[in-house]
Amino acid sequence: MTAQPPRTDAGLAAEPAAYWTGVAHEALIAFTRARQAELGFTQPAYWLLRNLSEHDLSPDGHGMTLAELRQAMSAYLRPEDDLAAEAETLLERGRLTRDGDGRLWITPAGDEARATLKRHAPAIRDRIHRGISDADYVTTVKVLQQMIRNTGGAALQSGGE
Repeated sequence: MTAQPPRTDAGLAAEPAAYWTGVAHEALIAFTRARQAELGFTQPAYWLLRNLSEHDLSPDGHGMTLAELRQAMSAYLRPEDDLAAEAETLLERGRLTRDGDGRLWITPAGDEARATLKRHAPAIRDRIHRGISDADYVTTVKVLQQMIRNTGGAALQSGGE
């Protein structure tokens, strides 16, 4: 296979956005999950901890059922994410507890694990954003939000991590 010549701006402007956003999405998810795995976490386990921590996404730190957690994470869960299995692993590691009503609660060890992984997030972000100015990134996000609106979708203010 021979290398493709560099594309012109006009050629890039004609490229299908859905293709490039799909390729970018898969690459970013794979990269992020690989970096988190190196730290001993899965992304869904991290999301469980974040959604249960009063120091993060939970407004009150109250326990939640798996169904409630799935609903809270519905915008960013992937079909292959098995929250029940992730929760079991966190229970075994003492990072979560389960009450008699089936609600999961974060433990101090779970909150420390969440905080530890969160401290690594800037390095992951920096690697992804290498060579991209904040201004270019903001422009890209605004363009994507406009494309979402143009196609009848709801452009959310922020996504999952």
